[in-house]
Amino acid sequence: MRLPHPLYGLYERRLAASLPKDAIPRHVGVILDGNRRWAKSFGEPASTGHKRGADKITELLAWSEEVGVEVVTLWMLSTDNLGRNPDELAELVEIITDAVCHLADTGRWRIQVMGDLELLPANAAGALRAAEERTRDVQGLHVNVAIGYGGRHEIAEAFRSLLREHVAQGNSLEALAESFDVDQIADHLYTKGQPDPELVIRTSGEQRLGGFLLWQSAHSEFYFCEAYWPDFRRVDFLRALRAFAARERRLGR
Repeated sequence: MRLPHPLYGLYERRLAASLPKDAIPRHVGVILDGNRRWAKSFGEPASTGHKRGADKITELLAWSEEVGVEVVTLWMLSTDNLGRNPDELAELVEIITDAVCHLADTGRWRIQVMGDLELLPANAAGALRAAEERTRDVQGLHVNVAIGYGGRHEIAEAFRSLLREHVAQGNSLEALAESFDVDQIADHLYTKGQPDPELVIRTSGEQRLGGFLLWQSAHSEFYFCEAYWPDFRRVDFLRALRAFAARERRLGR
């Protein structure tokens, strides 16, 4: 239930002030789910939900900056989504591309595209690569945009990259088998050099990862929010951070 506006503002401020500064996750992953269901609830086409969801991203990144998050990974288009109705998919890819280009044009965040852009139309892939390049030297919040992304796909690609590297070095498969360890996989993931996500948020009430950051989320905390992504509020984000801060992260120790 939404609180009356004056009380809501007071509650939000108190919630933000209560967050311990030493318990803010460095990396937050967000599964932006529920755009189509949000649109359907208003009798609108799916594209309306996707556009409203795209508009919400800038707010989320600003909230993340405010509390000191260093990396945000946004799952915007999965490999499974590529099997949708062609007309809806074309609209969705256009909306996502425009959203990422807008983020890049602000000059505020460093954009990194994660996923197999070969699965996208050439014009969209080119625009996304250009957006990434324009922000390469931007300091501050690092924003991964997962587009044409699937966790299994990423791990398979990491293995292929690792094998190619060893072949190029003149090493045998036997030598790789003897020396292989988990850090070698991490060095070939899209998120190489980044901290793993400590917190993963999924909107819309669904309680599953669906293939998001499968390798990197081994020690992540998960927070499932009932709100559809277009309705996700700052207070929902703060509640997720509060839940994270309240958990004891022993990491097996």
